[in-house]
Amino acid sequence: MTLPDILMEDDSLVAFDKPSGLPVSPNPWEKAKATLMGLARPRYGEALANVHRLDAEASGVVLCAKTKEALDFLSGQFQSKTVRKLHSAMVVLAPLDAAAQAAGGVRDASGALPAEFTVDADLGPDEHRPGCVRVYRRRGGKPAETAFTVLEAFGRFAWLECRPLTGRTHQVRVHLASIGAPVLNDRHYGDREVRLLLSDLKRGYKGVESEKPMLTRLALHAGLLGFAHPLSREKVEVVSPLPREYEVALKNLRKFARPARKAG
Repeated sequence: MTLPDILMEDDSLVAFDKPSGLPVSPNPWEKAKATLMGLARPRYGEALANVHRLDAEASGVVLCAKTKEALDFLSGQFQSKTVRKLHSAMVVLAPLDAAAQAAGGVRDASGALPAEFTVDADLGPDEHRPGCVRVYRRRGGKPAETAFTVLEAFGRFAWLECRPLTGRTHQVRVHLASIGAPVLNDRHYGDREVRLLLSDLKRGYKGVESEKPMLTRLALHAGLLGFAHPLSREKVEVVSPLPREYEVALKNLRKFARPARKAG
């Protein structure tokens, strides 16, 4: 595997466009043959450090520091929650059962999501599933908050902007799953049987026998990271373009899904 595309680089930092399926660094639960840091350090040296993490299954911006001074300055912004993080997600609106309704009452009686909403739910390790996390209703978890905007809705699917205000493991995914709107293709927190198929949208589709889902990976993309530069102190925004398979899926949903609407 080759080093991912570089979105920004200077003497103090480098930002990579991490693909889905590539972990940022090794973890005890997934025996990956390659990691982003493992690919990057032969080129940049052992001093290179990732400032934050991104789920292995997700894609998008990952920021690394080249010096100890840059690492301290950038890490401080994550700790003080001054970093701007924008993610995009395709979610599946599961049937609204009593458990999901009780988990914050975000969705209305019809099961629809409001145009804007926030999930504020503590998160912590799932004792029964190593490497996973869960919502803690009482003591034991750590504060976690994510703001969401519904950009477009397509019946049982919805396209969201996600703004994690804290940085817990799997935060966006677990918060969405807790309201019955898990990220599409989430093998840990979603319904593995749900697939986004063109044949379910387009009448008379003839390629059913050999059809593949329009999105086969976790439908979560870290598209923007905004922070103060460690040297200039000026505000910087690093943007990762939306992967082509997202663009294709959205194009088909906009053309064929019924009902469809733009939020707001």
